[in-house]
Amino acid sequence: MVAPLIDFQHVTFKYHAQAEATLHDISFQIYPGEKVLIAGASGSGKTTLLRLLNGLIPQAYAGDITGKLELNGKNIIDQTLFDLSLQAGTVLQDSDAQFVGLTVAEDVAFALENDHQPVDKIKSKVAKWASRFGLGERLDLAPQMLSGGQKQRTAMAGVLVDDGKLLLFDEPLASLDPAAGNVAMTMINRLQVERDLTVVIIEHRIEEVLRADVDRIIVMADGKIVANDTPTTIIQSGILPENGLDEPLFVQLLRKANVDVATLANVADVNSVDVQAYKQVIEDLKTPVIKQVKKNKKLVIKDLVFNYDDKHPIFNGLSTAIYQGEILGIVGKNGSGKTTLSHLLTGFLTPESGDILLDGQSLLSQSIKERADNIGYVLQNPNHMITKSTVYDEVASGLVLREVDAQEIETRTRKVLKLVDLDSMRHWPISALSFGQKKRLTIAAVLVLDPQVLILDEPTAGQDATHTSELLNFLKEINKTANTTIIIITHDMHLLANFVSRALVIVDGTLLADTTPSELLANATLVEAASLRTTSIYQLASRLNIDQPEMLNAAIVHHSTTI
Repeated sequence: MVAPLIDFQHVTFKYHAQAEATLHDISFQIYPGEKVLIAGASGSGKTTLLRLLNGLIPQAYAGDITGKLELNGKNIIDQTLFDLSLQAGTVLQDSDAQFVGLTVAEDVAFALENDHQPVDKIKSKVAKWASRFGLGERLDLAPQMLSGGQKQRTAMAGVLVDDGKLLLFDEPLASLDPAAGNVAMTMINRLQVERDLTVVIIEHRIEEVLRADVDRIIVMADGKIVANDTPTTIIQSGILPENGLDEPLFVQLLRKANVDVATLANVADVNSVDVQAYKQVIEDLKTPVIKQVKKNKKLVIKDLVFNYDDKHPIFNGLSTAIYQGEILGIVGKNGSGKTTLSHLLTGFLTPESGDILLDGQSLLSQSIKERADNIGYVLQNPNHMITKSTVYDEVASGLVLREVDAQEIETRTRKVLKLVDLDSMRHWPISALSFGQKKRLTIAAVLVLDPQVLILDEPTAGQDATHTSELLNFLKEINKTANTTIIIITHDMHLLANFVSRALVIVDGTLLADTTPSELLANATLVEAASLRTTSIYQLASRLNIDQPEMLNAAIVHHSTTI
């Protein structure tokens, strides 16, 4: 019988800084050549489990450990970080925390240099992996100059360039657009076969990981394993939504059609599940796609021209309008200018020509601070926004700078902390928060200022379904009660399908389309251009020969599209 590569038996762990244990009586095995997804809501213990696997606990995070935990038949605790690094490569969720080189090339080469590989071999391997991840033209750039998706690909290249047999991924898809994520998962699949790798993935985007032929899903909740089985059995059981996780969109559609998912074989695979008998009840869910009723223009972008340099042109005459009180999504492949546009709107960048108007008044003469009084902006990377040491102080800082009354600061800060589920952590040091918690913290720090326009760059990255739902419910509330205009830059197709009322598709600085999310996600040409993926609902409709799949996408949209 094949021995497990990873063997945990009755493992309990408590950080020294905490009163209660984070992991409780954890037992599981992972065998050579398996691809295992570890899923769970924020705070379920996934990251702690990963730290035990790669040796960061107890080397970097001290705590009390009981039970048996072995890698390759040896006690993990007795091995050095160097020994473990030769057996397992880790791609962290926060790419910035992983970079060690001054350039992309240096960072990708780091593991090979430490292994004393010949220079020619290092250069060859770096060029090969940079090409595979679309980084060939960025090898001389500092990693910090890259987009979020490019950073993620750099971190992955730096791990895959080595020859370890175990790969650990902490939310590898968080900063990648769906097409790039699919390419990454396809590449991991191919490498797994070529090298006989074992892969462990921690990820919230379950639908996209399931497309990569995962062998098993381990579901965690409150520091315990609540399920450990095949993807089909996990989905049949309905345990994902019970534990704050999204099911694939097509499964949500089947449940809405009252299909007994528990009886469906291969239900984790949209291309294999047999639902031909339910075609009519599925087709009956078609919902008309309601076009927006456009009213007052809030932001107007006129003939915008901007280039970083001659080699990297971005916008050449971009024009569009954003309406009062709408919820707008901006989508497009990594590096197309989505984040650049938000920096132009907020004043971090200045256009070469053109204009940006808010309520009919040009913003170009306003400072960043003046714009911030009306336009709130939440960056993709929370580490780039945080300025204080504790959770409460970070959220209150904007109100303090504006000299708001102390009692009002307390009231408003506590209110928004409760809404993003961080009030119980208000006295915590920010360094103790997870990436997802930091993301909610920075959103809270902007929301507390009651902006007229709120721009969020990848707000759901690192968030489980429960916290995403809570955040979106809050955004809906301020959109409804304060008529706040909300602009969301996203690759999250669940977010597009369930929240956004209008979508702009920007590719290579050009506005390709202005449409509804339902129509976008059913348009294969636009989806490919924007580096998205057609939804699993679209794929199911194609298999069943159901026309107008956008009307099925619309069936699971819960927002109002009239503004």
